This record gives sequence, structure tokens and C-alpha cells, in this order.
Amino acid sequence: MSQQTTEKLDTRQWVLPDPANPDISSNDMPSVIKAILDVRGINSITDRQAYLNPKLNTLSDPFEIPNMLDAVDRVLCAIDKKESIVIYGDYDVDGVTSLTLLKKILSAYGNEAMPFLPHRIEEGYGLSIKALTRCLEEFSPSLIIAVDCGTTSNEEILWLNEKNVETVILDHHEASSLGLPDCCALVNPKATRDLSESSYDYLCSVGIVFKLAHALLKHRPLEEFDLREFLDLVAVGTVSDLVPLTEENRALVKRGLVELGRTKNAGLAALIELANIRPPYSAMDIGFRIGPRLNAAGRIDTAGKALELLLCVDATDARRMAEALEERNRQRQDLERRTTAEAFEMIDSGQFGTNHMGLVLGKKGWHPGVVGIVASRVSKKIHRPVFIVAIDEHGIGKGSGRSIEGLSLIDVINSGRQFLISGGGHHMAAGISIHENQITEFHDHLSAYVSSNSDEDCLTPKLKLDAECPLTELHLDLLDHYIKLEPFGRDNPEPLLFSRGVTPTSEPRILKEKHIRMTLRQRESICDAIYFNGTDYDLPKPPWDIAFTILRNDFRGRVSIQMNIKAIRSAIS
Repeated sequence: MSQQTTEKLDTRQWVLPDPANPDISSNDMPSVIKAILDVRGINSITDRQAYLNPKLNTLSDPFEIPNMLDAVDRVLCAIDKKESIVIYGDYDVDGVTSLTLLKKILSAYGNEAMPFLPHRIEEGYGLSIKALTRCLEEFSPSLIIAVDCGTTSNEEILWLNEKNVETVILDHHEASSLGLPDCCALVNPKATRDLSESSYDYLCSVGIVFKLAHALLKHRPLEEFDLREFLDLVAVGTVSDLVPLTEENRALVKRGLVELGRTKNAGLAALIELANIRPPYSAMDIGFRIGPRLNAAGRIDTAGKALELLLCVDATDARRMAEALEERNRQRQDLERRTTAEAFEMIDSGQFGTNHMGLVLGKKGWHPGVVGIVASRVSKKIHRPVFIVAIDEHGIGKGSGRSIEGLSLIDVINSGRQFLISGGGHHMAAGISIHENQITEFHDHLSAYVSSNSDEDCLTPKLKLDAECPLTELHLDLLDHYIKLEPFGRDNPEPLLFSRGVTPTSEPRILKEKHIRMTLRQRESICDAIYFNGTDYDLPKPPWDIAFTILRNDFRGRVSIQMNIKAIRSAIS
């Protein structure tokens, strides 16, 4: 399946929503909004209010999370005894925001804990013996708080225990089949599901750190410390880590976006200015503009630069650091484009056939910092699980995988560990280490797994539509209610609407050789529309059915709705 042959053919299956529930009251909001809530199972007045107006005062008691009390006791003991504490983190956005927030709260209690990040290239992800050796040599801690890693680090925790270094783990990754590490406290809802009546699976690591901070403040209040002011960090980490924007994450991110608009963090303020982000801020601003810039440091070099920026208190220094990250981001984008092109060249070469079930692509010279992004792009394009592997000069590959709904990469990894040096992560996104000479075998294993655990329906890309929206409904009242559905992200995607039988009022205009701008008509109603990357597909002969999201268009102080087209097909009566 080549990029060239698939680009002009949109093979996605349109999945229309079930008819709206007639029992739902329609007096308080536009019918389109009610239909969206209905399809998402948000039917009662109570559920609607909780969803549309998430409040911080509805957050649960942090001590409901298993082992939280043990973690609080150990941290406060270290504070009281003035122990040397190291906060050991991961190099992605979730990791650096977690480290920043935890350092802020520990500093407020009088302990200047030292943040530590492994070097992505030289020391790899998580608690490696190599990185820990450097950590102990530099800081001689008696307590390590491992954030966004550590759940599967059984051997490394034993190694630390032998050196009389205790560990608290704050994490959200899946546990290993080999059991849990022997640490002071493991705060990871995914690893302790059987110990809790409530699920906190949706929290990423910065969410877990927020819960720990909340627990510390409940146990030992600080009059001058307002935890709400740090929800900008929580929002940035949560959105960037692609965890579900449901349940408490909605409240955390929604309020976090407000705090982002008045942030006291000099680093975030510099990034916002440099990226030319304007209010009102959205999760999309984080996901596509703030997050990638913070991630670029860890992908290309070391995440220490991103951490340094978030901890910076001087605006001038922050601006300088943000500009350095901007340059790193440009480098990242260039590497990403080249690696993506080379990956599709390998697919187009025919070496994997035309009916592959999944792909494991590896090459020397690829940068390990961009393999996750490339895997995501390739997987989305071919609608199959994909691993992209960067192979170093020693023949060791560092790879990242992305999957499709219904196919778990954790299961792929666990059933194919004989081909791997190591591997772990989430069902939809995971990382591996592999010897170069095992890539073909792991590719075959992946293909066999997909063949045995999928059907035609699973392997067919789908366009899941939320509600029908005639052009007559595209008015500002709809926009006001639409905004309340945010923040959008995983498990709360931006609603995909559709209209039937529309026609362009004139010949569509091509912008920058890839985007299409047009005005659409449906009976007496018209609306402006933009189709980003629309030239990737051939436009059928009108009239059309169109799938779209809503954009707020603010031109010279006049606010209007613009349709953001996601797909076009020949109209079906």
C-alpha cells in the first residue's frame, strides 16, 4: 500500500450516529449539541452539567488512590529530616511538567529537591542502571521519587535498595507480568486496579503529581501556596501525553487553560509569546504548539533544556531559552519530514507486499527522537499497527509503536518478547529496544498477531460522525454551546458533524498548493469552509455530503462560524 496510490482515494467508512433520543429535553441548548451529548452517552441533566461545567470542587479525595498515604508519609519524613531528594523523571512533556510541579511543591515545604533526567540517547528511558549511577554520583540521595517511570523497574529498584536509597514511584504505565517493584510506595492507578473501587486510569503522571500535591496540602496545609496556580503545568502535561480528557482530567485541563492565560510561569509565557498563541486558549494550542516545542528538546538532544525553561523565573532568560527550543523544534520537524518520507519509500518499494497486517520499519541514521511521531503518521495513513525503529552504530534499535483501535501493542510486545531486548508502554503507544537482526522476526510476529486478533471491521478506517448539522444550524448560539464541549482530546474528540447535499457556490480556491477554501450552499443557507490538505484527495462531482468540525472565525472584530472540512463524498440521498 503506497502513499502515492492512497493519497487520492479516501477509503474511510462513514459511520453515522443512531437517531437522536426523542426523550431528551431540547429547551436549554441547540439540538446539535444535544445530539452530540446523546451519542457520547451523556443523557441526564446531572451528567450534562458535570460535563459542560467541570468544577475543581468535584475532584475526589487524593487519598482514595492506593498507596497515596504511604507516599505522603515518606515524602514528609524526608522533608522533616532534611534528606537529599532526587526527582527522577522522563524526558517528554508529561515528564518535565511533572518534575517542575513536584519541585515547586517540595520547595514550598522547604526541601530543594534536585530534578534529574536521563539522557535519551545515551541512557534510554526510565530507571536505567547507567543513569542511576550518574544520579547517585552527582547528588547522593537517600530518596528518589521516580516520576513517569519505574513501575516495571524491578531490578533497578532492587539495585537502589542495596545501596540504601529508597524509592517512591509516581507513574501511569502498565505493570509488568513479573510483579511490582519493592519500593516505599507505588502510586500508579493502573498497577493497583484491584485495590481501588474507583478508577484513575485516565491520569497521566503530572495528574498523579497533582494528586500527591493535593494530598500533601490536605495533610499539612501551606497558607501561601495555591495549587490552582500550577494547573497550567497540569494542563500542558495532560494534553501532551494524549491521556483521556474525561472525568477529572476535564476539570484539571479546563481550569488549567484558564491559568495558562494568566500564567506566572516565565517559561510557559515565553513559549506562548513565541508561538503567537492568542486567547481563548484551547487544548489544540497545547497539543500542536506548546507541547511540540517542549518535546523537541528531549527528542533532539536532552530534555534538560525544556525543564530549565519551565523552572526559569526570569522573563529575559526564559525568552532566550524558548528561542533555543524553537530552533530545536525546527530541527525536529526536518528530521520528522525526512524520516517519514523514507519510511513511505520503504513501504512503496514493495518489500512488505501490498496486503501487510502491520509494519516494523528500521533503518540506521534515523533519529530515535522522532520515531514516535513518524510511527503515528504512518499508522494513521495505512490504518495498521506500526513500529518505527532507529538503529544505532552497534546494531541496537530504539523503536516506537502506534496502533489502531482494537489491537494492543502491550499484547504484541508481551507475546513477542523473545524478539526484543525490552518493551513496554500503553495499548495504543509503546516503545521497544531490539537487535537489528531481530526486526524481520518481530515484523512477522506483529503481522501474525494482527491476522489472528482482528477482522475486516477492525482493519477498515472509519469516520465516526457525531451528529447531523444542517447549515441553518451554524449560528453563534451553536458556537457558544460548542465551546463548552472543550477541552477536546482522547476519548473526548472534537465533534465531527455532517451535512447532506451541499454544493460549492463557485470554483474552490487552492491555498499553498494543498488547502482548499470554498463557500458551501445548502438550499438557502451558505457558510465559508476550509479543507486543510484537501488536495490529498480528488473531489467528487457535487452535490456532496461533508464531514466537518467548527472553527471560530474572528475577522476585524466580527465573529462567525467557519466549517473545517474533514471529508467529502458524493451525496447519498
